[in-house]
Amino acid sequence: MLLLVDNGSIYTTNLTDFFKKQSIPFEKTTSHLCKLDGLGRYDHIVLSGRRRNDQKTNVVNTCIVRHAVDNSTKLLGICYGAEIIALALGGTIKRCHSPRTGGRTVRVIKENSVCGGTLDVFESHRYEMASLPDGLVPLAESNECRYEIIRHETEPVFGTQFHPEMSPDGQNLIEQFCSL
Repeated sequence: MLLLVDNGSIYTTNLTDFFKKQSIPFEKTTSHLCKLDGLGRYDHIVLSGRRRNDQKTNVVNTCIVRHAVDNSTKLLGICYGAEIIALALGGTIKRCHSPRTGGRTVRVIKENSVCGGTLDVFESHRYEMASLPDGLVPLAESNECRYEIIRHETEPVFGTQFHPEMSPDGQNLIEQFCSL
């Protein structure tokens, strides 16, 4: 079973529609209602993006990231979700010079189990990962962003700076993640 943690992204409906269309069983909760002691019920967790900064959301998502790493739970962080993975494990984020919105081409730079080649994706963010901690590796980049896709070196923890729910190539990445 997959748990979708809705952190307030305007694109969360696209995620739920995709899971329904692909017949992927899932439950949805918000970061404020998430029961951390029940995370062991799920073999996949997806952290959505967010619209505004909220300390409780950050704390809950940090706990989810640590749970995933400690328990080998498959985790996909989208946009803010990727940023909180980096932050929870010791990385940094930075504000973009200008908002990044629209289509981008992403180049895979390290072979991995969720995507390959190039992907045409959709971005919508004001912050991005600035540095990765030990244990996280970059899998893909674009001309505008150094860390478009990241992965934990030893655990099935992935993050995308872009919104994979918003493009066919990105949806394929989600499908590959769900089949892990």
